[in-house]
Parts: sequence; C-alpha cells; structure tokens
Amino acid sequence: MLPNFRRTEAVSQPTASAAEASAAPAFQPRPFLTVPRAATTEGPKSVSVIGTDLTITGNLICKGEVQVDGIVEGDIQGSNVVVGEHATVTGSISGEEVIVRGHVVGSVRGRRVMLQTTSQVEGDIFHQSLSIEQGALFEGKSRRTKEDPRTIAAPKSEPIGFVVPPRLPPELPN
Repeated sequence: MLPNFRRTEAVSQPTASAAEASAAPAFQPRPFLTVPRAATTEGPKSVSVIGTDLTITGNLICKGEVQVDGIVEGDIQGSNVVVGEHATVTGSISGEEVIVRGHVVGSVRGRRVMLQTTSQVEGDIFHQSLSIEQGALFEGKSRRTKEDPRTIAAPKSEPIGFVVPPRLPPELPN
C-alpha cells in the first residue's frame, strides 16, 4: 500500500442528532452563483434574454443588461448588450458595453465595444474603446470619440433632390 493511503484507526466522533442534520442545508450553491450584484438606487439590475426561438420586430429599451440570442429587427438600447453567437440584429445597438458574437447589420455605439471571433458587423462603430478578435468580420467605419458615443447624434442624410421627367403621351397607332 502507498504511504498516503494507509488505513488509520477509526476515531470516534459525536454523531449529529436528526434535528441538527435537517437544519443544515443539503445543497451548498457554488460561490459564483451567489455573488451579489452591486446595489444601485434603482435596485439590482436583471438580465433580459431574447431566446433563440424569439423574433422581435421593434425597438428595445432596457435599463439593465440584454442578452440577444434570437432575431431582433429594430434598435437596441441597454447598459450592457450581448449579441449571442447565433443571433441576428438588424438595427442600431447602443450601450455602455457592447459585446458582439453574432451578426449585426447597423451601427454600434458604446463606450466599450468588443467584436469576438464569431462576430459579423456590417455598419459603423462609434466607441471609446474597441477590441476586435482574430476571425471577426467588420465592414464599416470605426470612429473613436472622447465623448460618450451613445449621445452623439447620427449624421442626418439629406434627401437627394431630383426631377422626374414629364411623361410623354402614349403613341397613337397610325
């Protein structure tokens, strides 16, 4: 036998009564599941999840965190916005921190923007801090600003003026 696995003599220990055994919880949660969130004046913020089987047409405004795993056709505003690997967002995204793992067609505005390996972004990014991992696809312009990118107004495009030529009368048959 190995020295570390030698049998030791049994030491008698007092046994717990049935009342004490039932008072102690049988399940001890992992520490990372019970980490308290920072308390704010508005209370703790929750995470809103758009599931993989959900399609939303319209704008989303959330004071807390947003996790998008489905399809959103509209703009998203939140404190922290995470676009999941299989998610598709067609519209602009605005948040304190924006993490993109999926497909975004539209502008992204955030203090901290992260494009992870599986991301595909087709649009402009306005940021204070930008990180792009190897493998991420980005087609658009990146604009770094000292101001909060969420408050900068998007450039308004002027309608193109054109003149419609007058219609010619239909030809008469001879």
